[in-house]
Amino acid sequence: MDTTKHVPVLMAEVLHWLAPQPGQSFIDGTLGGGGYTRALAAAVGSTGQIISIDRDEVALERFKTAGVPTNVTLIHDSFANLNKICDQRGSNRYDGIVCDLGLSTDQLSDSSRGFTFAGAGALDMRFDSSASELTAYEIINGWSVQRIREILLKVGEEPLAAPIAQAIVASRKQAPITTPEKLAELVNNIYKSHFSKPSRINPATKTFQALRITVNGELDALTEMLPPALRWLKPGGRLAIVSFHSLEDRIVKDFFRQASRDCVCPPKAPVCQCNHTAQLKVLTKKPITPTAKELAINPRSRSAKLRVAERINMA
Repeated sequence: MDTTKHVPVLMAEVLHWLAPQPGQSFIDGTLGGGGYTRALAAAVGSTGQIISIDRDEVALERFKTAGVPTNVTLIHDSFANLNKICDQRGSNRYDGIVCDLGLSTDQLSDSSRGFTFAGAGALDMRFDSSASELTAYEIINGWSVQRIREILLKVGEEPLAAPIAQAIVASRKQAPITTPEKLAELVNNIYKSHFSKPSRINPATKTFQALRITVNGELDALTEMLPPALRWLKPGGRLAIVSFHSLEDRIVKDFFRQASRDCVCPPKAPVCQCNHTAQLKVLTKKPITPTAKELAINPRSRSAKLRVAERINMA
């Protein structure tokens, strides 16, 4: 298996905010190409520890081929199961947790998995084929026009959700839509019929994103991961999340805001009754985005947003 082609996004910024030191321990919730893991492993040294998690077994195997540092433990699982993963490893808490929620270049480069527009492989899009039976093929060729429209609109934030959903259903009546290439062509044709100027990005981007997020339950996994992440951080430990989708960023932003407040009672409540205590301090009032230099080197980083918060109190 080839080594990774993935370029880590916002690497310098993530390392700046996590500030890894020798002997510390971190969790990389999304191993991917392994960029964050290798950088953290080098920074914490032989006395430190990195736990790296990924749902994608292919990513784990690819990382192994390049050599696993002795202070890195690889785990094939979803970060949604962070409580279970940490419980199994004992009661130790961590100096930092980082998650990059984006799709890796390695996944996009593998045309057989259905993530790339030009792929001639199956419309799959699963991160972990052993954990889920739902595929993009089943959605495209089996779901009703209403359900397809709903995920394109709500998950993909696709403005042409209705005509795209209708075109998908009309096309599959003639023959099943079996490849990403065929699906992307269909979406592109819808865009051409509605807009005279070509799109700045591939018109199928939001459709593919909506399908991938739905297939893998990504928004639910993120929501499930954040409270355990808070629990497993040491006082002063930091949580860094890199998102690429507005809905992901909103989930992170809302969680940080809620966890950094002392009272979460409704504004009209005359007296606080929730007894909620702030557990996080938000370190990035606005999300950090890639520099012009990084964008020039890695255009796929254009939608990346980094938010960081610090654990301030143990429940």
